[in-house]
Amino acid sequence: MLVNINDIGGEVIKDNKTYKLKDNTLLNNLVVSSTDLKPYQSTNGHRHPGQEEVYYFVKGAGTMYLDEIPRFVQAGDVVLIEDGVHHRVSCGPHGLYFVCVFDGKRSH
Repeated sequence: MLVNINDIGGEVIKDNKTYKLKDNTLLNNLVVSSTDLKPYQSTNGHRHPGQEEVYYFVKGAGTMYLDEIPRFVQAGDVVLIEDGVHHRVSCGPHGLYFVCVFDGKRSH
């Protein structure tokens, strides 16, 4: 199956003043999710015991917090999130679009 990084397909999970979140669940063991984070917004942050994630930043720039340690991120960056690490993302005036891949079903 081929999808475009700018539209991963799937179902809109949330669409509010903070972000638009889509999940593509066509694979058996992985979920591909996209987040279009609106300007000056932040995700709530969460952790997944027993689950790893990979974030790929496609457009914009911002800050990713891994266990509250800030890291500047921008288009082209990939962040590997280990099992159980708390993570959240915030952005500035231009918003931020990223795609993540995680094993199993959504637990957040």
